[in-house]
Amino acid sequence: MKAAVYYENGPPTVLKYEDVPDPECPDDGIVIQVEAVSIEGGDTLNRLGGELATTPHIVGYQAAGTILETGSNVKDLKVGQRVTTVNMYGSHAEKRAVFAATAWPVPDGLDIRQAAAIPVPFGTAHDCLFEFGHLKRGETVLVQAGAGAVGLAAIQLAKREGATVIATASSQEKLDRLKEFGLDHGINYREQDLVAEVMKLTDNRGVDLVVDPVGGSTLQKSIDVLGYRGRISMVGRAGREPMTVDVQSMMAGNRSLTGVFLGAEIFSPRVRENIQSLIDDAAKGELKVVLDKEFKLSEAAEAHAYIEGRSAFGRVIMIP
Repeated sequence: MKAAVYYENGPPTVLKYEDVPDPECPDDGIVIQVEAVSIEGGDTLNRLGGELATTPHIVGYQAAGTILETGSNVKDLKVGQRVTTVNMYGSHAEKRAVFAATAWPVPDGLDIRQAAAIPVPFGTAHDCLFEFGHLKRGETVLVQAGAGAVGLAAIQLAKREGATVIATASSQEKLDRLKEFGLDHGINYREQDLVAEVMKLTDNRGVDLVVDPVGGSTLQKSIDVLGYRGRISMVGRAGREPMTVDVQSMMAGNRSLTGVFLGAEIFSPRVRENIQSLIDDAAKGELKVVLDKEFKLSEAAEAHAYIEGRSAFGRVIMIP
């Protein structure tokens, strides 16, 4: 099979399009014919500096397609079924093997490209808001990087719960587009003072919850906009900066900071059921999956470079 591989960490140019052996099917897993790859932020970070679990290494969390083979212990999935899958690596290929526990059936009528982009962003956003963020109806949430896949999911889920939603983005154009997904107030972080704008919007009360997939210096601003008993769900380091923050101010306001990693509980019944519910909601049109641009798998280097240019609105997809 063909795959986008690399032999050492580095910039997008380390990715090469080569022939590699087909994956073997585990007893508790499946092999799929990949029809769409959703490039995650973690994929670019792993390519840049993560562990190479195989040589050559095939990076990638998410991909969707059709089951080619099932393991001897798999009872609830079958050959020919459409699924969307998650694994720690291996998505950037024509075929991939995953555990059956991290493969979700795709309902009829849902575009396989959209299905590929649901589990990690929507599952992560849901955990940030509810499992760890304890968001309640009527509260105010700030979503950092609202035009990213996690941000777009968080805006929709928070609005559906009845929250007031504030989000940041790098341009007014992106903020205007976010309004159709439930955004109440937008802040252009390149031109506006984030803390001052949030305090103005909340009558100096601050927000109840921040979803922060950026980290770095942005995390300090997330802390600074918290109201009394405010919470932060910190879920990434897209900014690629050191995590140096002053947490002293959190004590006086009984504020809290929680790190969120969907992968830590990806095999749990709670997460499995929640992701399937989110997929079903998308199939019914109750949630929107935003796809920004499509590349060929052979163009993986260009796709990664495009993502790192930070102009994407939603997910970038590759088609083998």
